Amino acid sequence: MARGVRERQREQTRQCLLRESRRLFSTLGYNAVGLSEIVSAAGVTKGALYHHFGSKSELFRAVLGQVQQEVGERIAAVADERDDLWDQLVTGCLAFLEVSTDPAIQRIMLVDGPAVLGWGEWRAMNEATSGRRLAEVLTALVDEGTITAQPVEPLTHLLSGAMNEAVLWLATSPRPDGLADTVRALTRLLETLRAR
Repeated sequence: MARGVRERQREQTRQCLLRESRRLFSTLGYNAVGLSEIVSAAGVTKGALYHHFGSKSELFRAVLGQVQQEVGERIAAVADERDDLWDQLVTGCLAFLEVSTDPAIQRIMLVDGPAVLGWGEWRAMNEATSGRRLAEVLTALVDEGTITAQPVEPLTHLLSGAMNEAVLWLATSPRPDGLADTVRALTRLLETLRAR
C-alpha cells in the first residue's frame, strides 16, 4: 500500500514539474528560466527535480515531447473526422497552422525546440509524432493515385518545413489577415500535388 502511495506522489511531482516548466518555458523562453524558478513554482526541491530529470534540457525535452504529442493528437482528431484521404491531408495541414498559432506552442515547439535540442534531435522528435502521420497519409495518397507517384520522404519534409516556416512567419506578422492568407496559400500549394 505504501509503495503505491509513493509511486502516485512521484508521478504527481513529475506532472507538476512538467506543468510548471511548460508554463515558464512558454511564457519566458527556455534561456530565461532557471531551475530555481521551476522548483519554486512546482513547490519541490532541486533534488526532486533531479530525481525525475537529469538536467534542464532533459526536462525541456519531456515538455517538448508532451507538446508535440498534444499537437499531433489535435490534428489527428480533426483530420480523422474526414473519410476521404485527400480531405484528411488538407484538413490536417490546415489544423496544424491553426493549432500552431498559439504562442506557447510556437515558443516551445518551433523556436526553443530546435535551439535547445539541436536540429537533428528536434527533427527526429517531430518525425515521430505529426511527421509520421503526414508521411502515412501522403504514402496512402500516392498509393491510391491521388498524388502523382513520387518519393514520399522528401515530400513530407518539404511540406513539414513549409508549414513550420509559415507558423513562424505568422508569429511575427503584423497582418491581421495573415492566417487566412496562409491557409489559402497552403490550400493552393496542396492542390498542385493532385494527379491530373
